[in-house]
Amino acid sequence: MSFIDRYRSPADLPERLPVFPLAGVLLLPRTQIPLNIFEPRYLAMVDAALAGDRLIGMIQPDGLEAMAAQGDPAAKPAIHKVGCAGRITSFSETEDGRLLITLTGICRFKVKEELDTITPFRQVHADFSPYADDLSADTGADKVDRERLLDVLKRYLTRYDLRADWQAIKNSGSETLVNSLSVISPYGPAEKQALLEAKTLEDRNQMLIALTEMALAGDSEDGTNLQ
Repeated sequence: MSFIDRYRSPADLPERLPVFPLAGVLLLPRTQIPLNIFEPRYLAMVDAALAGDRLIGMIQPDGLEAMAAQGDPAAKPAIHKVGCAGRITSFSETEDGRLLITLTGICRFKVKEELDTITPFRQVHADFSPYADDLSADTGADKVDRERLLDVLKRYLTRYDLRADWQAIKNSGSETLVNSLSVISPYGPAEKQALLEAKTLEDRNQMLIALTEMALAGDSEDGTNLQ
């Protein structure tokens, strides 16, 4: 049984969840993100996760002031009310003491409250029940307008002279396509949060299309390689 198959309902996920506030980073169910962990508080968080259920909640600081304070170990900047829990699926330790981990998205959650703890990292009471559908792969995938997404993606790649494995993109399932492109998209924290909180997969798809069309319509020549 795959590790992800053990999470069949919100009851299979913990109510107490360590969180990693990081602006501009998006995790979605069944996507993967690499993280370079070097701050002592987050090294402690990863150690604790590895000793337990291997789950960490990725969440963004809420607002510019909170983003500016995210590097201060003594600060507790405001965080958004919605994040995504991920499982550590690989890790390695460098000679200088950093941890390189891969986090695989499991399910989004709402923060019911932040917990008072003695740990150097923050923990929340997480409510997974509003996002129970995240635990079923491909929910809503049949409603995704993938042709429009592929069209706007192709125009974006052409506009910025970027390369991508187009055959692999075309062969991807709709959930993988939408969520993976959302994760690697070059948009800002507010846009990433909106993509995270999209109610359905097609809502996220339409939002991603709209953001990309706005980027194409803009005057900026700055592009980000979608790999």
